[in-house]
Amino acid sequence: MGIGNLPDGWTFQPLETVLGDGNLFVDGDWVESKDQDPNGDVRLIQLADIGDGSYRNRSDRFLTYEKAIELGCTFLEKGDLLVARMPDPLGRACIFPGDSKKAVTVVDVCVIRTNQVSHRWLMHAINSPQFRADVESLQSGSTRKRISRKNLEKVGLPVPPLPEQERIVAKIEELFTQLEAGAAALKRVRAGLKRYKASVLKAACEGRLLNDEGRIENDGELPDGWRWTTVGEIGEISGGLTKNSKRDILPKKLPYLRVANVYANELRLDKISEIGIEENEIQRTLLKDGDLLVVEGNGSADQIGRVALWNGSISPCLHQNHIIKVRFEPKEVAEYVLYWLLSDGGREQITRVASSTSGLYTLSLSKVANLKVPLPPLAEQRRIVAEVERRLSVAQEVESVVAASVARAGRLRQSVLKSAFEGKY
Repeated sequence: MGIGNLPDGWTFQPLETVLGDGNLFVDGDWVESKDQDPNGDVRLIQLADIGDGSYRNRSDRFLTYEKAIELGCTFLEKGDLLVARMPDPLGRACIFPGDSKKAVTVVDVCVIRTNQVSHRWLMHAINSPQFRADVESLQSGSTRKRISRKNLEKVGLPVPPLPEQERIVAKIEELFTQLEAGAAALKRVRAGLKRYKASVLKAACEGRLLNDEGRIENDGELPDGWRWTTVGEIGEISGGLTKNSKRDILPKKLPYLRVANVYANELRLDKISEIGIEENEIQRTLLKDGDLLVVEGNGSADQIGRVALWNGSISPCLHQNHIIKVRFEPKEVAEYVLYWLLSDGGREQITRVASSTSGLYTLSLSKVANLKVPLPPLAEQRRIVAEVERRLSVAQEVESVVAASVARAGRLRQSVLKSAFEGKY
């Protein structure tokens, strides 16, 4: 931190001097896996518990009291200041709120206990952008960045008198409360948008998006002109290329899609790999604009059967065997089927047919072929797709505004801290 023009009564001091002699400023303890005991009566606080101004309470590690005494551990007290010496972010600090068990912490967390300054003021000072910039300049390590306690104690702070510290803390936390209320409102908007998008898809595939007369009750009555069919009856289904070492020596190589490229109604094409290919395999695995892509397997129920449409942005492009391709004629049918498979009804069906006794979720060509689709006439499909895209486009615009507002709220927190430690409050 630069000294600048400090307010009257403020001093600029390194952290070591701020804490003063006789106060606690130590690293946590070196507790190895062999020292831990899941039935222990001492909580081992981890880096994951240290938030940026808040205690996260995420870890679940323990050791016995006898082992903690044997290792010479420092026992935490309620109100101690904990500073993470590893990212992310590096140097973040929070107040330990206490625990139902005795607690110690790991070696990459510093423990501060002092009566020289307000702990809450010091937490905000350490989390300020000025302090964090100095921490970054003193970091070390090539792969995992960290700051030593010796370097941490060198970082300077603009220190006001104790009554001023309390006033600054009150102002910071007043502003943070307002920001948190705004952030909570934004989260509610996000949740509302998610429900709105789900309701749009549900109404679309029940024939209620363009009017309120159609309905679907399980496999029962459909709107006039609709019929139940299957993906296999209306689309051509094919598997992709199996990745193996033999392909590395093939002279012809082409771009191909992997599971990592296909998400729910989204393609992530920033990282595209190439695969060796025989000439006689190209036609079967070549992607065409409008192809429906279905992710074959995943360990998570909410990720199995992710679906997206190929947009033809890379040509030629193939797909691996873990992505199932469905081609419809005309290709507009693919847009309607996509929205059906993204809807709650489509997702429930995919999850049901993909589940297995082993706990894994997998699809196959035959399972995809047998997925049921409530199909309206083509002209109505086109109208439904157009209305879905109109409504989802509006929702996406609102979502973008919300995301920008959330990011701005994060920047405002740092702005509050920056101003506080420039003496502007």
